[in-house]
Amino acid sequence: MTVRSDIEIAQQAQLTPITEVAAKVGLTADDLELYGKYKAKISFAAIRRLQKKADGKLVLVTAITPTPAGEGKTLTSIGLAQAMNKLGTSAVVALREPSMGPVFGMKGGAAGGGYAQVLPMEDINLHFTGDMHAITAAHNLLAAALDNHVHQGNALRIDVRRILWKRVVDMNDRALRNIVVAMGGKVCGFPREDHFMITVASEIMAILCLATDLMDLKKRMAAISVAYDLDGKLVTAGQLGVAGAMAILLKDAIKPNLVQTSEHTPALIHGGPFANIAHGCNSIIATKLALKMGDVAITEAGFGADLGAEKFMDIVCPYGNLQPHAAVLVATVRALKLHGHADPHDLASENTAALQAGLDNLAKHLDNLQQFGVPAVVGINRFTSDTEREIQLLRTWCAERDIPVAINTCWRDGGDGGKELAQAVLQVLKQETRPVHPLYEAQTGIAEKVKTVVQRIYGGEDVVFTNKAKKQLQEIEDFGWGHLPICMAKTQYSLSDDPQRLGAPTGFTVTIDDVSLCTGAGFIVCRTGNVMVMPGLPKVPAATRMDIDENGKITGLF
Repeated sequence: MTVRSDIEIAQQAQLTPITEVAAKVGLTADDLELYGKYKAKISFAAIRRLQKKADGKLVLVTAITPTPAGEGKTLTSIGLAQAMNKLGTSAVVALREPSMGPVFGMKGGAAGGGYAQVLPMEDINLHFTGDMHAITAAHNLLAAALDNHVHQGNALRIDVRRILWKRVVDMNDRALRNIVVAMGGKVCGFPREDHFMITVASEIMAILCLATDLMDLKKRMAAISVAYDLDGKLVTAGQLGVAGAMAILLKDAIKPNLVQTSEHTPALIHGGPFANIAHGCNSIIATKLALKMGDVAITEAGFGADLGAEKFMDIVCPYGNLQPHAAVLVATVRALKLHGHADPHDLASENTAALQAGLDNLAKHLDNLQQFGVPAVVGINRFTSDTEREIQLLRTWCAERDIPVAINTCWRDGGDGGKELAQAVLQVLKQETRPVHPLYEAQTGIAEKVKTVVQRIYGGEDVVFTNKAKKQLQEIEDFGWGHLPICMAKTQYSLSDDPQRLGAPTGFTVTIDDVSLCTGAGFIVCRTGNVMVMPGLPKVPAATRMDIDENGKITGLF
């Protein structure tokens, strides 16, 4: 049987005009700001009108610790929404926007796959509606204003040795990690070391996803800390006077984007912070809107439950007043075999011994979700190489622990392949909702918050702060910001901070070498040593396999 590529499936899909997709969830043409026939932003007026509707149920899709290729959270989220609609339950999916860095790098796009995609796939994976460019422009406007203020007399007495605000670009470019700016003489400003991050690591991306409306966005941007002054006090974007101009650049980007799945299910795609750098969830605005648009809203948190799901519970839920009613923990046979120390180059071969050994990783992620009080369903994203013995082993393991489990073949079968999973989730949604409880109290000290996450979520023994991190931590508490939640920047490939430690390691120590304050987003980033805020391209980038013909048809995008 010939298997068509994701882009071939996407290009052959028959799209429905976005106005018709919108009508399914109570939106009219006047509620939309159209970007062609198949993409639209939803107006503030429509969002305000829908606030009068009752909320649906919220389902969070997360995963076990992934392989480098990912385990299919996005296609599971999309397929689950399609399946629920086939079963007669109105479901809307709310997802993050892809970053072009991974699209052209190694991981590929983030629009699902097979017959569980959001469309138009090429647009979503590339420029889409321009949100990433708007965030990049707003971020770099602040950087330009900061350097210009110093050049024009430095009335705020900014200490050029202690500038915090970097520049961003939405591309993987390791050459920009550490640079020198303002070379060329007096007219170009004061030379200094500077740095670039990828756009999805920008605090403005995090702010866009945590803000509740345009005015909240502007308020949060004014609160961004950009540098220290010569007295050691923080200087903010508000003091530079450009928060209003930054908000102008984001006036459209803050509106959620409406598209459709490959089966015409409504999908909101909005915001895209990385989960190993920032908090890894789509916007609060889009998630809350999805709750008004359907009986069930399905959203996704990046990477494993130790990263995206933890941050969803400890950062997003308190800021957005959100209550997840169920979680889907995506697992794959290949990832579990990897965690059972199978040969990473031979994960397609049957290996029940490695699969059995890798189940400790699944168990730990289930335990993490239970700590937050969220009932979970294990969703097995089935690959063609998975054998019946391997699938049965997984089913038996879950049954022995009274854990709901379902096979998902949405990549091959679309919504039909997600019906078993949808039925299991709908059954869980009938249960009485238990309030989600964060891991720690706001007034707990920063170091204790980190230790709580390391011990309870990662399974580690202790935390070590470098001397630099200790000084930063004390400074943040002295400034009065110690009450903020923490946002761990950690490898996605292990529960520990060492990507080589697979499975469910114990007895390890996590080292924090940098603690930074995001006063606009409202969290404290605690960074472990190997996390890059500006990724690099692999030896053979995905971009080398892409092309376009004279008719504008794209090939190689996935």
